[in-house]
Amino acid sequence: MDISLSYGKTSLRVSLDKDWDATIIEKQNMPVIDDPLTAISTAFSEGDGSGSLEDVAKGKSSACILICDITRPVPNGLILPQLIERLIKAGIKKECITILVATGLHRPNKGDELLEIVGSQKVLETVRVENHYARNDDDHIFLCRSTSGLDIKIDKRFAMADLKIVIGLVEPHFMAGYSGGRKLVIPGVAHHQTITGFHTAKFLEHPCSRTCNLKGNIFHEFQLEGIRKLSNLFAVNVVIDEKRNLSFVNFGDIEKSHAMAIQYLKQYAEIKISEKFSTILTSAGGYPLDKTYYQTVKAMVTAMDILEPGGDIIVVSECSEGMGSDEYLTAQKLLFNLGKQAFLERLKSREYAQIDEWQTEMQLKPMGTGNIHLFAPKLLEKDRKYTCVNHISDLKTMICKSINRSGNKKIAIIPEGPYVIPIYDKER
Repeated sequence: MDISLSYGKTSLRVSLDKDWDATIIEKQNMPVIDDPLTAISTAFSEGDGSGSLEDVAKGKSSACILICDITRPVPNGLILPQLIERLIKAGIKKECITILVATGLHRPNKGDELLEIVGSQKVLETVRVENHYARNDDDHIFLCRSTSGLDIKIDKRFAMADLKIVIGLVEPHFMAGYSGGRKLVIPGVAHHQTITGFHTAKFLEHPCSRTCNLKGNIFHEFQLEGIRKLSNLFAVNVVIDEKRNLSFVNFGDIEKSHAMAIQYLKQYAEIKISEKFSTILTSAGGYPLDKTYYQTVKAMVTAMDILEPGGDIIVVSECSEGMGSDEYLTAQKLLFNLGKQAFLERLKSREYAQIDEWQTEMQLKPMGTGNIHLFAPKLLEKDRKYTCVNHISDLKTMICKSINRSGNKKIAIIPEGPYVIPIYDKER
């Protein structure tokens, strides 16, 4: 049997032996919207109980729209042209509309990348489209001091706009439970100290800060605490299938609409599995998520719930842009030099995390459960040791080794990687 794994902009085919007992873990059959443009228009008109787009735009003199950066495949090309046109018709002048790329502490998106994420040359020519820069102190405004004692500051271009709209892709997230909604604001357009302040071990090591969980999730609660200080804040939420087709879209109050989108996605993305596996084959989600090793870590973390202790997680990732940021590479080098325990102890002492080291911290979780093996032929040889996992050049050989070592021919395969969450449930 052949199986296709999400890999880069295409896929990677793997041939499985007939005597292997393969469990393919995929989303439940997710319906696709036949006419996405009409569905988006309807969402703007109905507003999910919060009023239509025209209702919430009435009397507003300015608008700021947050969009995800290049790491999220949001269908902005379908959404933004309608959104901008209707805001202008509602009375907001085009020069008073700003689209802001919610980069968090990721690099900015410019040139062809900016056109790719906006999805419309006309939109780029009609309104201002700018990147958020978390390190620019003067770009931010103080919102509040959180109950944890951390100052929450966000980009003043967003905070001071009369109308605030976020466009988010709702998908499982290995720290915040689910992406989208409030996450576009914090960390999306937050100040660097706000971001590094709530990416410390205090937040990440909390047992409720995990994939598909919002209950007691202090990561999620911190984000809500900040956005609740903002008025006139709304969201467009989308859910897409494995081929990036639109399956769900709504518009409305940022919290209520986000909760509705999560409720829709849960029935497809959370897959209960009644057993654990010694061999798991997964992907980093394909383009654009598998452009860097930084994002690849998500695939390791989301698979670990069904991993037998001491088992193997085998991950395929294109890593076309290498490791990720310079700061992330520094964190990986520190892990390489210190080892797991000493690295974690150093992180626990920090009031503010070093930029991007939180992804290294998350990698410790699956490393503490089993063995990680990476198929990433495009990753430079000089960087491979700093991934701190085993590098492989032949998937079939690695699967055979894992099966022979465990003596168990059962193998779990997760073609979409972190977009699908296997949840161990022995009562299933």
